[in-house]
Amino acid sequence: MLKIDHLCKKYINSDVYAVKDLCMEVKPGEMFGFLGLNGAGKSTTIKCITGIYPFDSGTIEIDGHDIKKDSLNAKLSMGYVPDNHSVYEKLTGREYVNHVADLYYVEKEERQKRIEEFAEKFRLTFALDRQIKGYSHGMKQKICIIAALIHKPKLWILDEPLMGLDPQSINDIILEMKEHCKQGNTVFFSSHNIDMVAKLCDRVAIIRKGQLCEIIDLHVEENKATLEEKFLAYTAEPVQAVSALKGRKARKAKKKAEKEAKKQGVAPASTTEESVVTPVQEDKAIRIVSRKKANKVPNPPRFHMLKGGKR
Repeated sequence: MLKIDHLCKKYINSDVYAVKDLCMEVKPGEMFGFLGLNGAGKSTTIKCITGIYPFDSGTIEIDGHDIKKDSLNAKLSMGYVPDNHSVYEKLTGREYVNHVADLYYVEKEERQKRIEEFAEKFRLTFALDRQIKGYSHGMKQKICIIAALIHKPKLWILDEPLMGLDPQSINDIILEMKEHCKQGNTVFFSSHNIDMVAKLCDRVAIIRKGQLCEIIDLHVEENKATLEEKFLAYTAEPVQAVSALKGRKARKAKKKAEKEAKKQGVAPASTTEESVVTPVQEDKAIRIVSRKKANKVPNPPRFHMLKGGKR
């Protein structure tokens, strides 16, 4: 259903790849999760899949249609729900869905039937003829979902679809995702909710700094139980970065300790490049600074000078 082969994407004026040599294949009837830290390349990958972003090399196929060579048929085969509610807020919910249905060549009789069905499913019938600008966050998410599904796409892509929603809205969307897969279609979604991904998905991909770490089969119970552990292991900072961070903290604590010692008339510790701040010294410095802040008397209020030099 979705095939990504050696995808590479680099932004203009950047020397770093946002996505590098990404390869994966998502099957029909599968619910596929996409995990990664902020800035890992999830949204960039999704926007390349949907044709929003151009990419430097590699291929993307949706239901056999190449997104570059046969973009129209590729886009007709998918529905996309972005993470930022990109809707025309001056339109009513019904007008917006009808507009999207026009783009996907959905017959008027068929679209009206689907709009009513989806509105009832998502408890949105009462708001269909209101302007979208008056919708809540959850209502906007639901109208985006109805628009994405109005043409019955084979591939449904969602970028962090459950963020900021109430439990009832989350349940409504999850039920629709499951129903979409039962019909032999595919759901591909990114998320930060590892427990939800483990519960819902057949497989999940973990991405870090634009590169694929692993694709995990969640039909294996052990993989479900250890998904969070694996995610944290893949996305943890390298040891060198952690050491550098500790070094910066130690140097900062050393400077504070020397400054406090000088004020108190105590001979400061050696300031040679090789000197090291011990944990005891660092702790002492932190306690001195904290005590100083606690005992600090606030500045007296300032009064404007009155005529005649009186205050």
